[in-house]
Amino acid sequence: MQPVSSRSTKIEAAVPLGIGQVELVRNFWSEPIDTLGSAHEHRLELALLPRSTVDRGCFPDDWGPDRFEPIGELFFLPADHRLHAQSDCRQQNSIVCSFDPEAVSRWFDDLRWTDRRLQGSLDIANSIIRNLLFRIREEICSPGFASETIVELIAAQIAIELSRYLTGIDDGRKIHGLAAWRMRLIDERLSDDGAPPSLTELAKLCSLSVRHLTRAFRVSRGRSIGNYIAEHRVERAKRLLATEMPIKCVAYATGFSAPSNFAAAFLRVTGETPRQYRQRASRKNVDAPVIARGARNAH
Repeated sequence: MQPVSSRSTKIEAAVPLGIGQVELVRNFWSEPIDTLGSAHEHRLELALLPRSTVDRGCFPDDWGPDRFEPIGELFFLPADHRLHAQSDCRQQNSIVCSFDPEAVSRWFDDLRWTDRRLQGSLDIANSIIRNLLFRIREEICSPGFASETIVELIAAQIAIELSRYLTGIDDGRKIHGLAAWRMRLIDERLSDDGAPPSLTELAKLCSLSVRHLTRAFRVSRGRSIGNYIAEHRVERAKRLLATEMPIKCVAYATGFSAPSNFAAAFLRVTGETPRQYRQRASRKNVDAPVIARGARNAH
């Protein structure tokens, strides 16, 4: 089976390691993803926003061609295991750690890739690993003294934590976090237009108490559900700011009680005010109409 969607990849940063490599990657697909492939190295990926609501994967050599399981935003592909991945996503930003199997053999060679471990690798609910990946991204984006050494050490810790996590799956240890289907319900609700949901609404949607939801969410995503909701509101605000809608109206449309509260939240998440973002986005797209006219004339 061959991929039916073509992909272009932009490597924003890459740091070679003694045990592999870390990359910050942007991927773009021409069609919804439907690919079958494998890698010669172990590959850990944290997929950032924007997210798809339909991500699933199959290990056909182990499960047969028809069994698909949900893929979470943090997932692991063991070396030389073919994965058939499907998604309606067209764009994805990711933090990727690739590990040389020989370099990490002392931590991974004793692992048997059982059914439960393969399924667990597609949706890793571990806040330690997630936070370490974000720490690597911070170090790459804002390097300081001995950054390469720090990244190397963090990557080694990630490999060890990952081995512990995968070993624990078949040992029967409980891994506390939200199930993938609950995360998808939350993401689908957050993608709706209108006012953002309350914690009570999301808890009811997931058939959990508010306390259980907030604690399990932090384990699964490595940050509070409140911050996660705020990020989604800002992403929607960005889309509205790309239109001619007045900033005041954008504030109310995204559920803020006042434009000043909206500006403060937007600045906290993006590092710039809504007006600054709109001006920068407008400058970036200023040549688009000219290009479009040229394309029409060419036809």
